[in-house]
Amino acid sequence: MAKHLQQTDKAYKVYLYIFYVCAFAMLAIMVYGTWAMYVDWQEDGYYVMGEVLVNTEFPFAHFAKLTTWLFFACIIGWYCVSRIGWKKAVGLHSWRMSLLQLMLLGFAIINLYEVLYNFVMLNAQVTAGIIDGKMPDIDRLTIAYPDHTRPWNLIFATKIFLVGFLISAHAFYLSTRPRKSQEELET
Repeated sequence: MAKHLQQTDKAYKVYLYIFYVCAFAMLAIMVYGTWAMYVDWQEDGYYVMGEVLVNTEFPFAHFAKLTTWLFFACIIGWYCVSRIGWKKAVGLHSWRMSLLQLMLLGFAIINLYEVLYNFVMLNAQVTAGIIDGKMPDIDRLTIAYPDHTRPWNLIFATKIFLVGFLISAHAFYLSTRPRKSQEELET
């Protein structure tokens, strides 16, 4: 059985520092993406949500794109939070935990739908491009949903909603596991 981390454990500090690195990466990517969208909006009054993150490779050309780094940082950061933040969930009363579980289940279902929807739309656009005789640049495929004046890049949307699904499904799973009292876990 996995031991619950205590603040005095060396592994606790490792998870905490890795979380800080992930949080910094997520914040830096968000700030850069927001700034680039703002500049794009100022230039021509139009932007595609997430396109700059899909087209920007970091730290050098032909390496990982910022969407991949964001995906990675979110998943690893969530795992670290789930390891170091267990004490917060132990103290929840049954009615609060029930509401949390319903909310997490709802988020998981919504995010799963969005992942499937965006992935199907991505496949449809790739197939339509191939039928026309040319292979489309999948990093530039967009969908004008939910607002036709602000389209989403399909690669970005699929990855972001996949992160949302994985995190909410994992949190739901963790919330349904049998719990002991905090005193029992600390011994």
